[in-house]
Amino acid sequence: MPRPLRLHVPGAFYHVTLRGNHRQNIFFSPADRHVFNQLVAEVVERFTARLHAYCLMTNHVHLLVQVGDVPLGRLMLRIAGQYARIIQRHLHTTGHLFEKRYHPVLVDADAYLLELLRYIHLNPVRAHMTSKAEDYPWSSHHTYLGTRPEPWVTTDFALAMFHSCADQAKAAYQRFLSEEVDAVSPLIECNPNDQRILGSDDFAGRLLGAAWRPRSRKSVQHLIEEAAQQFQVTPEALCSSGKQRHLSRARAWIAHQAVTHRIASLSHVARLLQRSESSLREAVQRHFPN
Repeated sequence: MPRPLRLHVPGAFYHVTLRGNHRQNIFFSPADRHVFNQLVAEVVERFTARLHAYCLMTNHVHLLVQVGDVPLGRLMLRIAGQYARIIQRHLHTTGHLFEKRYHPVLVDADAYLLELLRYIHLNPVRAHMTSKAEDYPWSSHHTYLGTRPEPWVTTDFALAMFHSCADQAKAAYQRFLSEEVDAVSPLIECNPNDQRILGSDDFAGRLLGAAWRPRSRKSVQHLIEEAAQQFQVTPEALCSSGKQRHLSRARAWIAHQAVTHRIASLSHVARLLQRSESSLREAVQRHFPN
């Protein structure tokens, strides 16, 4: 299956996870974490983005990022690439420091921002690295409490959701954090039609418009059976080596439906239909150019 397309929406919020390759450590000293934070600060400023929360664990990081016009991928490529080069020089090693891709989830901030804030800041507590979020130095929790200045972290947006008065907002935030220390990740509520989104179908449709549609629950086998009826052929013929024009059109319809409704990748459909991916792509472009 191909990698899913990234969803870029200017001004949108993303929960980002960046993990060490094979879940190995990415931080080896406090200085490494300072370097990482400095890179994040520079990138946030350069690309006019906002960082609403972070937590640097031992082998992964959590970031809550609000992008500007520049896609999230450019920010993460710069952060991960520069940090990896610095660490590799320091350790005199080569190879991948991070997993091949960061993992982003587009977030409905109105519904999930505060839950994500709590989830990110309580990561060290749930991992039994500390008993209180205040005791873990490598998160933006301290910035929200006002005990450590980090101007590259935006706190006013989330705090305003607690109270209009800054002091009362900080107190309400701290109470909120202590309410459910063992709460499960809100990311388990990702849209069942699209795991790239933490939000409802309505949220996805409003934010992404025609660029998004719910994932169909049909399987490729369902599409093959529908095509057999629609084009008056047998499923066996569709999966055979036959090259007749009516079979080509039916196969193109199956592939088009599978990709459009995010049921399966073109390569997966090609394997099931015993066609090459290139020939199937050409058939789709010929019969369904739009």
